[in-house]
Amino acid sequence: MFEVFATYLKQKAELSDPEMEMVRAVTISKRLRKRQYLLQEGDVCHYNCFVAKGCLRNYRVSEDGTEHILRFALENWWLSDQESYNNNTPSKNNIDALEDSELLLIDKDDFNGLVEAIPRFRELRDKLKARSYDVSQNRIMSNLSDTTEERYATFMKSYPNIFNRVPLHMIASYLGVSRETLSRIRNRNAKAH
Repeated sequence: MFEVFATYLKQKAELSDPEMEMVRAVTISKRLRKRQYLLQEGDVCHYNCFVAKGCLRNYRVSEDGTEHILRFALENWWLSDQESYNNNTPSKNNIDALEDSELLLIDKDDFNGLVEAIPRFRELRDKLKARSYDVSQNRIMSNLSDTTEERYATFMKSYPNIFNRVPLHMIASYLGVSRETLSRIRNRNAKAH
C-alpha cells in the first residue's frame, strides 16, 4: 500500500530515498470496509489521510437528517476534516468509505515534523492547500451563481471518474439538488448528445 503513496510523492514532490524513509516511518496503513467510518461527528480529526485505493466521502448531517456531501476522495487524493484537524476541536462532519478502501494516515505532529524537515514536502503541502482553497472558492461561486445544469456539467468535467462509483443520490447531495432534479438533468443531457 505504501508503494502507491511513494509513487505519488516521487511524482509530486520528487522526494529522495532518505526523505521517503522519513515519510514511511510515520505513515500508518489503514483499511476500511465499505460504509466504515474514518471519522465520526464529535471525534477530533488527528490525521491527514491519503487514499491509496477506494472512495470516501466527507459529509455533514443536518438537524432534519439530511446528508450534505462536502467532498469525495478517490485514489491519490487527500482527505481530512481540516477545521477539526487545525483547531483540535470535535468534528461536525463524518468521513466514511463508499468502497472498500486502503488509506495511509499521518498524525498531525508527524505531518508537521515532515513539513519542517523536508522542504519539498512543505512545498507539496502548500500546493495542496492552495488548490483546496481554489476548489472551495470556485464551488462557493458556482453554488451562488450557476444554474443546476451548469453545476452538473462542471462536476462531470471536473470529476469524470466519480460518477460511476458514487450513487446518484450522493452526487445530488454534493450538488445541492434533489435526486429527481439530477435525474431530469441527466436525461436531458443524454438526449442532447
